[in-house]
Amino acid sequence: MEQVITSERVPIKLWLSDMEDGALQQAKNLANLPFAFRHIAIMPDSHQGYGMPIGGVLATEDVIIPNAVGVDIGCGMCSLKTNQQELDNPILKKIMGIIRKTVPVGFSHHDGKQEEKWMPNVTQKLPIVEQEYEAARSQVGTLGGGNHFIEIQKGSDGFVWIMIHSGSRNIGYTVAKHYNQKAKELNKKWRSEVGNDLAFFPEDSQEYADYISEMEYCIEFALNNRKLMMERVKSAFSEVLPDVEFSGFINKPHNFAERENHFGKNVWVHRKGATRAREGELGMIPGSQGTPSYIVRGKGNKESFESCSHGAGRIMSRTKAKKTLSVKEQSKALEERGILHAIRSQSDLDEAPGSYKDIRKVMSLQKDLVDIELELEPLAVIKG
Repeated sequence: MEQVITSERVPIKLWLSDMEDGALQQAKNLANLPFAFRHIAIMPDSHQGYGMPIGGVLATEDVIIPNAVGVDIGCGMCSLKTNQQELDNPILKKIMGIIRKTVPVGFSHHDGKQEEKWMPNVTQKLPIVEQEYEAARSQVGTLGGGNHFIEIQKGSDGFVWIMIHSGSRNIGYTVAKHYNQKAKELNKKWRSEVGNDLAFFPEDSQEYADYISEMEYCIEFALNNRKLMMERVKSAFSEVLPDVEFSGFINKPHNFAERENHFGKNVWVHRKGATRAREGELGMIPGSQGTPSYIVRGKGNKESFESCSHGAGRIMSRTKAKKTLSVKEQSKALEERGILHAIRSQSDLDEAPGSYKDIRKVMSLQKDLVDIELELEPLAVIKG
């Protein structure tokens, strides 16, 4: 931990020394919530989000806050180890070409509905999920945009790995927007002093139960989304490399709320751009498409509510990156290292390595949260 701020209702514990003003104010807003429990934990990749800083961890007593989970419910990462030790560029290009044909990216969906087995079962009344269910069957197994990626990596263990970052697509977005709007309406009716960006449901409300049920469905959908994409990536590998084998699947969400026991109390832990890191628990912390990613093992640090960063974190906004970074310079740096990258034009610069914090510094700031198991260097990247 780098510093503790004690000027607010509960302390703010930060695993970074410099935090942008907007994100710091959001952290203070969290710390002054009447139901914030114990303290606020801010991870080293933190930056300003909507209502709550990305890389923030908030524990609450008896309430849940839709916007403290965010619009991409269940967004997270998964990784898989292969038995391959070397992949030359022609092989990589063949694999990547097949992936691009079988995994829609950006706003694209599948032309047809995917098998129903990829949709989690609806076992209770879930109005927004039921409304979006059929459309979601064309979206499961799709990457989306922004910082979502499919990356082929070379591990420090000598083997090639696959890592995927994606979330719950439109079904999660629709659930999040619906319940955040409902929370804002109710908070206004109750004349709550909590701002709209952190509008909440108390546990004795029907909306509290409804949101939790639909959120948990979206978390499961996001996992299935990543699993189906991983199956398509595995098929691409197998088509090019008949002897390939896979092992060691790891999945970790980083936009979710879960009922957990901390400091002797059952609380709702909201992680928005933060990963759970219980003692011995495996997880992933990616860098950017030009920097390493890491397989990590949690230390179960109580002060972070057993959490760690979910990535490197942005150092500049998407708009600023597109205005100030150079396509030529960013792509050249990747090409010199032999990385098959996703920077083609000015519009791609929001995901250039230069728009992210130094992942090695981020990792050094959380040595008390995780141990590094493996370092994974990027070989080839698909971005949304």
